[in-house]
Amino acid sequence: MISFDELYQAAKAAVNPKRLSQWAESGGVAAAILTEEGHVYTGVCIDVACSMGFCAEHAAAAAMVTAGENHIVRVVAVGWDGSIYPPCGRCREFLSQLHPENDQAEVLLPDNQVRTLAELLPFDWKEGRES
Repeated sequence: MISFDELYQAAKAAVNPKRLSQWAESGGVAAAILTEEGHVYTGVCIDVACSMGFCAEHAAAAAMVTAGENHIVRVVAVGWDGSIYPPCGRCREFLSQLHPENDQAEVLLPDNQVRTLAELLPFDWKEGRES
């Protein structure tokens, strides 16, 4: 299995900050997702003035789903300076809903801590519901 160090390097390689227009920037944060099939998908954030942009994790997940996959094993997000960022609440929820077992996906956090999405979403609204 691909290590977190390799996944971190994939995300870091995707970081590419740039101004798209006077209202939009991209690439200040990049994410890498490792799937159950062993593939790595990366994506970058897009920040816009009207706040309808999206996070790097969303972009990586979109690439993964476009390729026909949805089962996540590991996730890491990296800033332009190499800092590791935990996924925001919106990303945690989004990633957890793409596959029934994604709540067990490992997330690399600052200081090389690793937690599952389930640990980052302690009171999941889906618990006890039928799919």
